Amino acid sequence: MFKKRLKKPIFPLLLAALFLTLGACSNANEETAEKKEVTKSNENTHSAHSNMNHSGSSNVPEGLKVSENPKFEVGGQAIIESHHMEGMKGAIATIVGAYDTTVYTISYTPTDGGEKVENHKWVIHEEIQDAGDEPFKPGSEVKIIAEHMEGMDGVTAEIDSAKATTVYMVDFTTTDGEEVTNHKWVTESELSPTK
Repeated sequence: MFKKRLKKPIFPLLLAALFLTLGACSNANEETAEKKEVTKSNENTHSAHSNMNHSGSSNVPEGLKVSENPKFEVGGQAIIESHHMEGMKGAIATIVGAYDTTVYTISYTPTDGGEKVENHKWVIHEEIQDAGDEPFKPGSEVKIIAEHMEGMDGVTAEIDSAKATTVYMVDFTTTDGEEVTNHKWVTESELSPTK
């Protein structure tokens, strides 16, 4: 008699426990899938920038205006807050040049047949063929005359965003030890003062 009474309440409890366990497994699988998607997105960004020419010459495009009163002075140092490449964020930059211009993020398919690059940071107004005086608006198609990445020079790109700001050419050593000279470009908002 005692055994029969126990069986009735135990069965619903076991059933409820089974549903809770299955629900928890389902949530864990969803979280794992989301993490994999974020990781894949980050890998695509890094693989696109693995073809980037991080060091460059000290030459700047014709007509680029030297900033008269930059927040970070030429010869001074700043902390890089952006992550254009592995080991860049947190590196100490030496300011090589400061210029006032319009910067753009662009999307394009490289001329060498590589995968489409989306929201590449940064191309400046003076690196666009026949740019004129007025900045381009998002959605405009332009021809790039810069070789920040393999397959970029001469490509037709779409402007994703545009912003008037001061851009900097910088030297730095990545947090994993790579020496980078004359890196183009870092925007003012991507730098912070050294303490």
